[in-house]
Amino acid sequence: MSVSLEAAHPSAPLSSKHKAGITALLLLGPFALIAAVRNFLPDWAVTVPEKWHIPFIEWVNAVVNFLHKQPLLAGVTFRDVTRTVAEGVEWPLDFMQGLLISGFSSLGLPALPWVMVVGLAAVWGWHLKGWRLSLLAGGCIFYLALFGKWKLSMITLSVVLVAAPIAGGIGLALGILAVKWRPFERVLMPLLNVMQSLPHFSYLIPVAVFIGVSHKAGAIATLLFAMPPMARLTILGLRGIKPDVIEAGRMAGCTRRQMLWKVEIPAARQTLMVGVNQVIMQCLAMVVIASFVGAKGLGQDLLFRLQSLRIGQALEIGVAIVFMAVMLDRLSQALAEKQPEHRREGPVWQSRPYLTAAVGVIAVSILAAWISPYAAKLPRDLTITTAPFWDAVVDAITLHLYDPLSIIRDGLLLYVLIPLRQLFQWCPWIGAVALVAGVGWHLGKWRLAAIVSLFILFIAFSGFWPRALITAYMVVFAVCICVLIGIPLGIWAAGSERRNRFMLFLCDTFQTFPSFIYLIPVIMLFQVGDMAAIAAIVIYAMIPAVRYTIIGLRGVPAETIEAARTSGCTERQLLWKVRMPLAFPEIMLGINQTIMFGLFMVIIAAFIGTKDLGQEIFRALTFADAGKGLVVGLCVAFMGLTADLLITEWAKRRKTQLGLG
Repeated sequence: MSVSLEAAHPSAPLSSKHKAGITALLLLGPFALIAAVRNFLPDWAVTVPEKWHIPFIEWVNAVVNFLHKQPLLAGVTFRDVTRTVAEGVEWPLDFMQGLLISGFSSLGLPALPWVMVVGLAAVWGWHLKGWRLSLLAGGCIFYLALFGKWKLSMITLSVVLVAAPIAGGIGLALGILAVKWRPFERVLMPLLNVMQSLPHFSYLIPVAVFIGVSHKAGAIATLLFAMPPMARLTILGLRGIKPDVIEAGRMAGCTRRQMLWKVEIPAARQTLMVGVNQVIMQCLAMVVIASFVGAKGLGQDLLFRLQSLRIGQALEIGVAIVFMAVMLDRLSQALAEKQPEHRREGPVWQSRPYLTAAVGVIAVSILAAWISPYAAKLPRDLTITTAPFWDAVVDAITLHLYDPLSIIRDGLLLYVLIPLRQLFQWCPWIGAVALVAGVGWHLGKWRLAAIVSLFILFIAFSGFWPRALITAYMVVFAVCICVLIGIPLGIWAAGSERRNRFMLFLCDTFQTFPSFIYLIPVIMLFQVGDMAAIAAIVIYAMIPAVRYTIIGLRGVPAETIEAARTSGCTERQLLWKVRMPLAFPEIMLGINQTIMFGLFMVIIAAFIGTKDLGQEIFRALTFADAGKGLVVGLCVAFMGLTADLLITEWAKRRKTQLGLG
């Protein structure tokens, strides 16, 4: 904030004491002003009276009931259409489960032996990135078999293998259509923004209403959740093609169809493959949560263990999910980075070594399964369980750390969290609207001010303002902790190439974990409640703060750093006077992502006892109330979009001022 003040008034530089005072005023001023005037406001300006609430829920439910019961064409309702689509997804799901788990009894064919799946995963990793990825992929699959999670893991994997291609295909088609037809892009982009801001559970309620609670319903919710990143990255990739590539295609006489498939898609391959990676990881994240609407597999078992507080068994399942996530992430990243190769000359085993290895694995696996049933399916008595170990860890933590952790938890609750929650609950809706409108006007004039004001007004008049304030207090506190820890970690990591690689590896690894996994250690340490939820948010949402700090600091132009060194700056001055001010817009974008991650996690954390918007979504899911689920989900989305629009606009302006945009 002090950097922008200096840029605005370069002729009158501020002392560090003045800058600190102005920064504190800007941060605390709105709260102090609201606290000062609140007692003078009428009751209707503090909380919207119930008779003023706009019946968004009733409107949405009226539309849902119409689509549910009223025939649209030839006596067919919208629900009939959705169930027909779900039946279309059920066939590939049955095929993949037959291939990996149950076999095809009508054809007399067994499922693939587990040793074959391990071997093929290893060959695929070898083909994509060498022996290290081969060991990782094969080792992760071997773990699932050895530790008794084979069936559940293969059910989860089958959903990902079905949902990811469908979601990727739909996203690719929408992205191409948006690039080719600008009016469609203007409609699609706001829709994608809202879809990517909606919490996971908002997807589950309409799916449960129109399809029912079943395994295929979980698959539908998974592919819907995973589709937006592919559409957005398709637009980004096709828009980013260099003009000379397009011109070369036109000069070669390509038709519009040839231009798309022979020129534009190959030129955007790198970005599109990043989209594939995002789709796969979003599918795995959602398929765990989709257990709430009947998706089978590891997520359903994890949900049952957490509900019964069997933390040791939940941790064992969590490790299996993490291993699958790491394997899928590394394989899809390697696929995105792999460049096309020319076919080698010589015999088939030399020209196609990976295909030869795969055929060898298949042949050896079939022979081994014919000789020994243990190679086809590992018996339960030969598997290993780590649940007793994790139970012992939980018991040790409970025995030795319960008292100090309870002191920390109770102290934070009593002296920090409860006063902070009361401060947020004291905030009048009219003050919040005025605050965001003023910031929006300052950054982007009337249009931005109107958009963010409408977002806050929607929350206030929907009837969920008190719950939204509780959500805001938890996210704000957690984001502050993320900033206090994440930015110093990013500064430390950016100081050397070795630390940078290590920290980015940790960020990549932790970002692959499905969000539900983070509930397990915090329940173990802090029991259930606000403290556990905030701890989960901090762990999950800190990654962008670290990553964007590293990107921002390492992205400072080398000539700028050299000029500062030439002028006699010490390394400390170089960091705080040159690199941090130039990197600050990028760091703010990281904080923006941290807020979005925090909003996602706070809704999931409602599973462990919070009393915010997340709890309202859980209630809507319990009673299949599509209207309430969508309205509460939009409240969460609009909170995130308000922060996103304001921070993104500020970062854009600041980059322009610094000559970086």
